[in-house]
Amino acid sequence: MRATGVVDEARDLGPGGHYCLAFDDRAEFRRQATTFLREGVEHGDRVLYVADATDAELTEVAAELGSAARPGAVEVASARSMYGADEVVDPAVQVRTYAEATAEALAAGFRGLRAAAEITVLVRSAAQRDAFARYEQRIDRFMTAHPFSAVCAYDRGALGASAVAELACVHPAASAGATPFRFFAREGVDAALGGEVDRTGRELLARTLDRAELDLRGGELVLDATELGFLDHRGLLLLDELGRREEVVVALRGAPGVVRRMAGLLQLAQVRVDTAA
Repeated sequence: MRATGVVDEARDLGPGGHYCLAFDDRAEFRRQATTFLREGVEHGDRVLYVADATDAELTEVAAELGSAARPGAVEVASARSMYGADEVVDPAVQVRTYAEATAEALAAGFRGLRAAAEITVLVRSAAQRDAFARYEQRIDRFMTAHPFSAVCAYDRGALGASAVAELACVHPAASAGATPFRFFAREGVDAALGGEVDRTGRELLARTLDRAELDLRGGELVLDATELGFLDHRGLLLLDELGRREEVVVALRGAPGVVRRMAGLLQLAQVRVDTAA
């Protein structure tokens, strides 16, 4: 089972692990990235290190990771050379790129693909973050069914806390303080909602739901809420608004009892809360 919640170290993330590392010291990114990728080499994965880095750093990392790896196991790349500094990614193209790379790794005899990417350069503008947050949600769904895992790293000092939260909240696992809640993919439901949503997180949740590209054709949107600590009345009203707009019932499965009681008091027509046993 893949890691969820607050994570301090990029290790033991499990199949389909997807961790947002919000760092303040770039050396911390390199340390955690190489730890994560070295673990992948030991497990038989092909690994990819992507960073806004000099050729010298990329060469050093390749040598460090490749010393105990089989041929073709380690790849390194500069984020700027791959994407450009002002690129607005196409979410579908980006997912397809990693899907193809995962298939190639499997065809070459590797167990799967791991990527550690420091991609601050790709999310500096609002348009870049919007596109990349949509991509992060798409790739997270891909990870639940394919042998691909990733550490996505963002420089908190360069971006600011609110910008990092836009990206961290769509990962199942994130650094401490990176995001108040997490909205991520989980098999068997439409999505999972964990953490806490209060007054300060409502706008972020609204933006995240707008970017989610959820399949709402079945008349019901099922959210696994077993990792939800708290959802205030504003968050419940937001989900009710979504249900009314899309003509679906939003079902919170496994939510805390306090959320069920609050929903009952609000008499929400489009939200159903199924509490944990």
